[in-house]
Amino acid sequence: MAAVSLRLGDLVWGKLGRYPPWPGKIVNPPKDLKKPRGKKCFFVKFFGTEDHAWIKVEQLKPYHPHKEEMIKINKGKRFQQAVDAVEEFLRKTKGKDQASSHNSSEEKNRRNSSEERGKQSAGEEKRKASLSEGKLKKGTGEGKKRVSSVSSERGSKSPLKRAQDQSPRKRGRPPKDEKDLTIPESSTVKRVMTGTVAGFKWPPSVSEPVKDNDPHFHHFLLSQTEKPAVCYQAITKKLKVCEEETGSTSIQAADSTAVNGSITPTDKKIGFLGLGLMGSGIVSNLLKMGHTVTVWNRTAEKCDLFIQEGARLGRTPAEVVSTCDITFACVSDPKAAKDLVLGPSGVLQGIRPGKCYVDMSTVDADTVTELAQVIVSRGGRFLEAPVSGNQQLSNDGMLVILAAGDRGLYEDCSSCFQAMGKTSFFLGEVGNAAKMMLIVNMVQGSFMATIAEGLTLAQVTGQSQQTLLDILNQGQLASIFLDQKCQNILQGNFKPDFYLKYIQKDLRLAIALGDSVNHPTPMAAAANEVYKRAKALDQSDNDMSAVYRAYIH
Repeated sequence: MAAVSLRLGDLVWGKLGRYPPWPGKIVNPPKDLKKPRGKKCFFVKFFGTEDHAWIKVEQLKPYHPHKEEMIKINKGKRFQQAVDAVEEFLRKTKGKDQASSHNSSEEKNRRNSSEERGKQSAGEEKRKASLSEGKLKKGTGEGKKRVSSVSSERGSKSPLKRAQDQSPRKRGRPPKDEKDLTIPESSTVKRVMTGTVAGFKWPPSVSEPVKDNDPHFHHFLLSQTEKPAVCYQAITKKLKVCEEETGSTSIQAADSTAVNGSITPTDKKIGFLGLGLMGSGIVSNLLKMGHTVTVWNRTAEKCDLFIQEGARLGRTPAEVVSTCDITFACVSDPKAAKDLVLGPSGVLQGIRPGKCYVDMSTVDADTVTELAQVIVSRGGRFLEAPVSGNQQLSNDGMLVILAAGDRGLYEDCSSCFQAMGKTSFFLGEVGNAAKMMLIVNMVQGSFMATIAEGLTLAQVTGQSQQTLLDILNQGQLASIFLDQKCQNILQGNFKPDFYLKYIQKDLRLAIALGDSVNHPTPMAAAANEVYKRAKALDQSDNDMSAVYRAYIH
């Protein structure tokens, strides 16, 4: 793209990776935020999101000349909300400019009128002074002294100058416009309460916020971009804390985290146990953001790559826990989680007072409660923190973290959670995160089974599967998840991004959770049976989208 002439305050389309351009505005960065080296960049705040980024000039287009082109390309709801926010911003700005112009015209008239009155007043004073002086000249010498005295009292300012000083010019002058106008913020921002470590604050918005019915929608744009696409810088190294109506707390960085390289890592020593699909991406981002990490994996060869990246090697889980301040673990299921803690040379043998253990595995509430009890009984601190996402999101540092347990430990993990995820939620007492994670995966697993069912039904009734996907992608179900999983099926590519055996495990645990409170889960139960059939067809180690094969055999 040819270079364009842009400046502070311009509305632009910002190109981020392979995703569609998004409307934004070139603004001033915070004073302590340095511009990236290399090619010329502008600091852009995007409409309809809370994202800010340094964008290379060749990845920017002026807003107005390319508006129609971009609107034709992009049809998503969020995109439309962003465009509406731009138009609202323009209307507000235009109205303000007109009001300012009107006020300036009125002020000019007032100023001219005031100056004219000042001149008249000055002329009148001169005339009076002249008459007075004439009379005094006819008087005694004492009168001459009085004239001299009066003149010296007035001396420093002329009557005209005093008249101008008393004119309404200074009082009536409209305030100068702000150097930069900020863009509207999404309604989620209104839910944000500044914590004890408040981040950088932008000036108040000049426009109404974008309507957003999703209270957990944050960082939409940057959360879907590829890391190499642009050099990101964070607005701040600190966090915003917002209290949800449910009593849970969400901690999130000022923009997407692992992509921006600006996290201040904790000085605590970090341990990590388990380098599977999720753990590998997490450890990579912890190292990338400057954390000191010691790793262990059941298959030791998986540690080699991370050792090359700067990690230290732990020989056993017990050794990792004993030498680190906070140890994270991410393993496959309840049995693996228990074996890791209670088995030979396990975590429990390395726990002593003050040591911290964070279990990121997706397990049931009973398992995580048992682990918490044994850790705390040895004087340790415990936090459960299962993650929602897949391998790609783990690699990108864009996981969603659900935490419960020791609140102080949760806060101690803030820089780690920033490195590995885009958002983290604190859900209260131990067990709550496990329950919530199972419900999330239950919904996801059931949806995947329904997608597969729909594609096979289209095929057997003579309908185009690709056309079905195109239609779904233009409707309310449109999502990256839908598109990716359907593409897997259409291309016959079931390389694991989320193992089918693990989603089936989560469905089974979610059904058991429903049974424990006498709540029916018929949809999950039906989906579970389809996944069990897929496992019987040797699809366990394929991606969850391989559930499709259960319908065609």
